[in-house]
Amino acid sequence: MRSDQIKKGVERAPNRSLLYALGLTEEELSRPLVGVVNSYNEIVPGHMNLDKITEAVKAGVRAAGGTPIEFPAIAVCDGIAMGHEGMRYSLVTRDLIADSTEAMVMAHQFDGLVMVPNCDKNVPGLLMAAARLNIPTIFCSGGPMLSGKMQSGKESCLSDMFEAVGAYKAGTIDEDEVQSYAESCCPTCGSCSGMYTANSMNCLTEAIGMALPGNGTIPAVYSARLRLAKETGMQIMELIKRDIKPRDIMTPAALHNAETVDMALGCSTNTMLHLPAIAHEAGAPISLKGANEISAKTPNLCHLAPAGSTFIEDLDMAGGVYAVMKELSKRGLLDEDALTATGRTVRENLEKVQNRNPEVIRPIENPYSETGGIAVLTGNLAPDGCVVKRSAVAPEMLKHQGPARVFDSEEEAIVAIYGKKIKAGDVVVIRYEGPRGGPGMREMLNPTSAICGMGLGESVALITDGRFSGATRGAAIGHVSPEAAAGGTIGLVEEGDIIAIDINNCTVELLVDDDQLERRRAIWQAPQPRVKTGYLARYAKMVSSADKGAILDI
Repeated sequence: MRSDQIKKGVERAPNRSLLYALGLTEEELSRPLVGVVNSYNEIVPGHMNLDKITEAVKAGVRAAGGTPIEFPAIAVCDGIAMGHEGMRYSLVTRDLIADSTEAMVMAHQFDGLVMVPNCDKNVPGLLMAAARLNIPTIFCSGGPMLSGKMQSGKESCLSDMFEAVGAYKAGTIDEDEVQSYAESCCPTCGSCSGMYTANSMNCLTEAIGMALPGNGTIPAVYSARLRLAKETGMQIMELIKRDIKPRDIMTPAALHNAETVDMALGCSTNTMLHLPAIAHEAGAPISLKGANEISAKTPNLCHLAPAGSTFIEDLDMAGGVYAVMKELSKRGLLDEDALTATGRTVRENLEKVQNRNPEVIRPIENPYSETGGIAVLTGNLAPDGCVVKRSAVAPEMLKHQGPARVFDSEEEAIVAIYGKKIKAGDVVVIRYEGPRGGPGMREMLNPTSAICGMGLGESVALITDGRFSGATRGAAIGHVSPEAAAGGTIGLVEEGDIIAIDINNCTVELLVDDDQLERRRAIWQAPQPRVKTGYLARYAKMVSSADKGAILDI
């Protein structure tokens, strides 16, 4: 066993003495040591139940003959971090999580790992760590929150809450109604109830093969989640026995499957950052622009909030991620020979799966659209690409042309939006919010929600080198690469320039001639870093562009 490095032989007696100090018995030390990476904390609603999930995982490990040993991983709540300096620290934690998990595992020589994440950067960070470490690993997430219920009976979720603030600023609802949303939209523990980033990534752990069926959709408060945790704890022992490692699962075929399911589900645009970063760690790189090839032949089958009125609990009742995969398999869109953490192939996992609700998961012959939920746009404004959640864009905004309203920070933009200075037809440009320029590539949920809440979601577009929450809807185009701080064209846009967007044809163009752009480029100067000390300053010096997944260049 790998753990023999810390527990066997006279030479390892000093190491063994410290294991005895933990209270471990000879019987426990004779078994495989399974690291259980617990992301529990008391500030993230999606993580407040992970102590229970972790205990269930550990019970499963013990039942199957292993010795579970728990250690922590950090996690940030993007909703709480939203709209202030804290959001700069969200994306950057993905790499901290991967690095710190690597350090713990290498230092203590575990034989296998069970990852217990739930929220936005925690899931991809641990997937990156799993691919990098390449020892038997399986995921068991905390599960999604149930949707909220307003007094009117309307179902609600976090995106409604953010848009309610915009509606209040527009004068269409009062402060009491805002408070009603605040008290109702997030009724339980779990990852927020729409197809936001956390749920997108948890669903993709199934599609990529690193979790048991149901991991992405069984609600956090259901006892079925605890049963899944125990089954996951037992299954890691089978993976150890068969020496099935993450890179046996996270192959190019599996990553292709994940991107395909991503398009069918209509996942968060943040997946276009995280999947390339995971693929990089797995030694199976994928390109941002390649996503369009998959999208072109993958129908969009789900319109979960914020794109529609259904929630993750509805997806679970309809059959979950595997029911979506079953529909995709009817057209041969998946590699069904791909191995999964069940120890079986995708084909074997799909044998008895059924789509139990064609209103929630559209049949493949009756999709919402014949193309996927995400589109990658290119043009002179984003030569290396940018990303939009096409499935959450109003039909009238799929093609749009309008004057640029230019802001050099999220704060400047939100003041203008709330001040009613943005008009129908405008294209709001928010720059110097990229991975390097932010630093940290903040999510622009406040500006996009303000635009929608103020009734401009069908007439105003937003373009940024920052990124968006999965709760964003509308013509919100992010990840513009190269970013402004790296000399990208978005840094040359001037107030009133006309921008043309054609989402179905995957183009975004700044309608300024090349000579004029070169004159602007000649006088452009890189701004001074916003943050000059601490982790963010180091991150800004090392981070790559968004089209490469904002990975850290070594």
